[in-house]
Amino acid sequence: MNSDITYLGRVINVNSGSVEVEICKEIPSAAPIINGRLYKIGQIGTFVKFPVGNLTLFGLVSSVSNTPASIENVEYEPNYGSRFLQVQLIGEKLGNDSFEKGIGTFPTINDEVHLVTEDDLRQIYGVKSNGFIEVGKHASSENLPVFLSLHNLVLRHSAILGSTGSGKSNATANIIKRILEDNTGSRIVLVDTHGEYPSAFDKKAKVFKINDPESPLCVPYWMMSFDELSFFLVGRTEGQEKPEDKQLREKILELKKANCTILKAGAVNEDYVTADSPIPFDIKKMWYDFDRELNATYNHNSEHTTANECLEEEGDPATLRPAKFTPYSSNNTAPFRSKKQTMYPYVGKIYSRIKDSRYSFMFNPPDYSDATSKHDLDELLRNWIGNEERLTILDLSGIPFELIDISVGLISRFLYDSMYWGRFDEYTGRGRPLLMVYEEAHSYLPRSERTLNVYGYARKAVEKIFKEGRKFGIGAMVVTQRPSEISETILAQIGTFIALRLTNSGDKNTVQSSAPNNMNSLIELLPSLRIGEAIVVGEAINIPSRVRINLVDPRPSSNDPDLSTAWHKTFIGHKDDYKSVVLSIREQKIVTKTKK
Repeated sequence: MNSDITYLGRVINVNSGSVEVEICKEIPSAAPIINGRLYKIGQIGTFVKFPVGNLTLFGLVSSVSNTPASIENVEYEPNYGSRFLQVQLIGEKLGNDSFEKGIGTFPTINDEVHLVTEDDLRQIYGVKSNGFIEVGKHASSENLPVFLSLHNLVLRHSAILGSTGSGKSNATANIIKRILEDNTGSRIVLVDTHGEYPSAFDKKAKVFKINDPESPLCVPYWMMSFDELSFFLVGRTEGQEKPEDKQLREKILELKKANCTILKAGAVNEDYVTADSPIPFDIKKMWYDFDRELNATYNHNSEHTTANECLEEEGDPATLRPAKFTPYSSNNTAPFRSKKQTMYPYVGKIYSRIKDSRYSFMFNPPDYSDATSKHDLDELLRNWIGNEERLTILDLSGIPFELIDISVGLISRFLYDSMYWGRFDEYTGRGRPLLMVYEEAHSYLPRSERTLNVYGYARKAVEKIFKEGRKFGIGAMVVTQRPSEISETILAQIGTFIALRLTNSGDKNTVQSSAPNNMNSLIELLPSLRIGEAIVVGEAINIPSRVRINLVDPRPSSNDPDLSTAWHKTFIGHKDDYKSVVLSIREQKIVTKTKK
């Protein structure tokens, strides 16, 4: 076989991690042409093969040298060029069987080594079939499509990584579009913290956004667990239980139990209701009752009952108007001051939260405010994962930064619970899996236990999806420019890495430590990748590859502004109206102006 035009050389050293190859001197060219295609010998990241009888082993070139690494003080010909290759074995193919990752048989000394041609790679990557999507073209050939296993990409979890400007948003949009094109029963929920993706899926996605007149994003406060709600309302630290916390818990439980039999999605047995149950209750009524209890005055000091109240004006919970009472006397005569002052530290905090317009998507969600509202959680679930578009974009760009953590955690936990408890239903759970995509994941899925405005609510919920979601039909994809800041638990569960250019050494090392050990040579290429190129390794791809990601049109609105064109315009004497800008700051709304 050493007369074949693909012949490279022979094996001179083998160990458990790599194979050393000596290139044959008789090769006529360093860039032979095979079947009309030019191949370069000794390029890092290219493939070679080892025919061993009916078995063919495949490896990846990790380094090139003009001296063998396994032999010291060897004489070599200085003008001969690179003669020795270090190759990392990645998989094998028996006869006409499909390519398989992993090595069962190692090559031996003097075994032949051959170039891997485009035809060889086509056999490995295969042709497009059910269960696979095309992610792009092989970096060495525009004619060679690269396919990913949809099952492994979704249910074994994945990550799209890349520095700013590397093509990360394009890669995310491309994969989502490919999934939607080829799978009519697919469903995806994209958590979009910056509102970049609606432009890439024009009228092909259901977009929920805060204050949107058609599809407002609603995350009802009563979906929170007691720990989440009490932290958000009054700053209660998880694990603490002061007297006022106990009273808050008991009041929430009381209000939830009062509504559990009138729910639109079906009555719930009162014995199963806890303060964590996602059951609607009137938070304004809760505040009103606490405020009344705190500020009431009484005719008799021994009987603090409603009948003995010195009430002047009833008040209205719906408008947050408190009840008014005759001021208490300071000389121990009627009217007497209320003895129930436990909730004094909390009443003002709860009131300020409910009144803050930035949180209206939680406290005043259209059609979901309490048990008497138009809809229940079944409608919210239907809107998010049962709509006809199959892609739901939850635009969180209008959410205050301090609420991103709780909001993402609440959304993730709710969808996980729906898949867990509905795992045997035909239309959800294992019957219709769900892909969760987390854009800008480093901002709310941190490695550390607690950072500024991030208290781990999102991290705990998403980690649970990564650890257990596969069994219940829910998979996840994280998209981030800082993998070194992502939770280690999440990174450990990622089955497929799609890594675009990463220039930060800490980020590159994080990917290197998380990816398979024999892929170090490919990972080392990350800083030198071109825009739109990615190293794809893991369970969703047959063979680790350098891939040119397909461009999508229209694109996400994450591209840079055209600085040169903008700065060549003349703005002198132009009277800008910044009133709309100031109004947007105050109302936390982005106003889009039409060009005149």
